[in-house]
Amino acid sequence: MSDKHYDALPKAHTTYANIIKSLLPIGDNAKVGKDELPQATYYVNDLHIDQDNLEDYRKICGFADDGKIPITYFSVLSQALQMNMMVKEPFPFAMLGLVHVDNSVTQYRPIGERETIAMSVSFDNLRDHAQGQQFDFVTTVKSQDDVIWEGVSTYLARGKKPASNAISKNKPRPVTVKPMVDEEGTHAIFEVPEDIGRRYAFISGDFNLIHLHPLSARAFGFPKAIAHGMWSKAKCLAMMGELPDAYTAEVSFKLPIFLPSEVELIAESVAKLDTTDDHCNFGLYSAKNDKPHLAGVVKLISED
Repeated sequence: MSDKHYDALPKAHTTYANIIKSLLPIGDNAKVGKDELPQATYYVNDLHIDQDNLEDYRKICGFADDGKIPITYFSVLSQALQMNMMVKEPFPFAMLGLVHVDNSVTQYRPIGERETIAMSVSFDNLRDHAQGQQFDFVTTVKSQDDVIWEGVSTYLARGKKPASNAISKNKPRPVTVKPMVDEEGTHAIFEVPEDIGRRYAFISGDFNLIHLHPLSARAFGFPKAIAHGMWSKAKCLAMMGELPDAYTAEVSFKLPIFLPSEVELIAESVAKLDTTDDHCNFGLYSAKNDKPHLAGVVKLISED
C-alpha cells in the first residue's frame, strides 16, 4: 500500500517533468505488469474550495451561482490527485493512451461552497475489454465521517485484444438511438465554440493536447480538437433545470465533439423524479447528423 496525504490539492506544474515522461509509450521497463494496478490511495484531508475557480467553473458549464457545489465539480478536483497517482505510482499504462469512457457521480446531499471536506482517490477494478483493458478511479468525499459524494471514472487503455473468454463477463455497450423530444423535458440546440477546450483546460487543469488545438489534436489521430467529456456532461446537467438534493448522474461517452460544433441536448423532465419515476434519461447528439456524443441518466436517491 502506497498512500499519500496532501495538505492541499497538488498543482500540475509540481509534477510537470514526470507528466511529460508519463506520456511516452511504455516499453519493456514498465514498473508493473498490466495485470495489476498500484495499491494506492491519495488523500486531501482538509480541502477548502477555491471560490474563484468554482465561479469560473460555474460560468463555463452554465451552473447557477446558488451557494452549492455542482455535482460534477469534485470530478474536476479529483483529477489533480489522479494525475499524480499515474506519474508517481507504478502505473502500468501510458497516460496518453487513456480514453475516458464512463463517469458516474453521486451526491447524497447538497454541499455548500464554503464547506471543508476530505477527498480520497484510489485505483480499482482492472478488467479486460474488447479493445484492451479498463480500470476505475474511485473518488470519495467526506464531511466529518459522513460520505457526501462519490464518483467513479472509467478509463480504457487500448492494447492487445484479450482472448474472447477473458471478456465474456463484460456487457456490450448499448447502441444509442436518438430519442423523440420530451415536450415536458429539456430540448436545446447550441454551439460549442472552437476555444472551449482551451478555456476549460485553464479551469479544470486538464491540458490534454487533444483538447487544445487542431494541430496538437492531429498529432494524436483527431482531425480537430475535441471538447472535454466532463465539460459536456456538466453542460447537460446545468441545462436540465433544478435537480434533486440527492441523486446519481451517470454518462457513457460516445463520439467526440469536434470543435467547433453544433449539438443537440434531449432530456426527459427532471420534475418527474419527485412524482412518477426514479430516473430520467438524457443525451447529447450532433445537430448535423444525429450521432451520439454522450448518453446519460439521472437517478433519484431515496431518503429512506
